[in-house]
Amino acid sequence: MCEPLGRGVTRSKRRAMQWMRKSADNGHTDACGWLAAWMYADLPYAREVGHVGEVAGVATSAGVTEGHDVPLSVLTGVLHWLRKGGHPIDHLDWFRTRLLQGDKHCRNEGCEVMGPLKDFKVCPQCKTARYCRDACQKQDWNAGGHKEKCGTFAYHRSS
Repeated sequence: MCEPLGRGVTRSKRRAMQWMRKSADNGHTDACGWLAAWMYADLPYAREVGHVGEVAGVATSAGVTEGHDVPLSVLTGVLHWLRKGGHPIDHLDWFRTRLLQGDKHCRNEGCEVMGPLKDFKVCPQCKTARYCRDACQKQDWNAGGHKEKCGTFAYHRSS
């Protein structure tokens, strides 16, 4: 999936989720996948905007939902968006693993620190790049990796 980008507009997480929902409603495969992942991870406004209510045909069997520390109503929505986008249901297990164990979110190329997304600091200027600690941010900035691209479209294209 390619990550969505917003250019030339005021930053609004709620509006971003609303646009993602519109894309998902229209069957855009990537939008369905991102909305499902963001709902599972409880990103701001994702569960509110992605909620599908009582959707006919979205069965949540015990085998699929076992071990997920996410409300059943959220799992129903996540399953709905995965199916609508044609994504395999085993993405649920990937979402859970990524949420529990974390991932490599630090933008510093040499860093191998893994953890939950919420534990990584966001660059105060572009609010896009994430770092595990101040030293990694400083090292990446001084090496020119982030300094040259911070806040520009070129930064997003290299992500």
